Amino acid sequence: MSDQSTRAGRNLLAGHTRISTQALTSSARIIASEVFDVQPGSIKVSLNDEFGALALRLSLPLPIAPLAYDRPEKPDASESVMDRARDARSILRDRFVELTGSHVSRVDVRVTGVVLRRRRTS
Repeated sequence: MSDQSTRAGRNLLAGHTRISTQALTSSARIIASEVFDVQPGSIKVSLNDEFGALALRLSLPLPIAPLAYDRPEKPDASESVMDRARDARSILRDRFVELTGSHVSRVDVRVTGVVLRRRRTS
């Protein structure tokens, strides 16, 4: 076997493998649902070609805890909606790249509202 016919220990066959736009969009929606903890149906995803890489645009509500929940005496400043959305972008990007193998140039998140986070019971 030559280096050209083997990549990372796998035999390469002639042909193409492509992931449809619908599959990429669905993948981004499901990953965003897990990362942001919102229902997949409330997430809008658009993909754009940005010089050969994918630019992901997400519009979604963010979950927040009701004010009646027990809160720490001094809330963490990193809990702002803006900070949470920004921090989640890199997690979403990493999971999307790992799952699809796509090159992602950017992830834009537009927060369209908030939804109440339900207290989880054990």
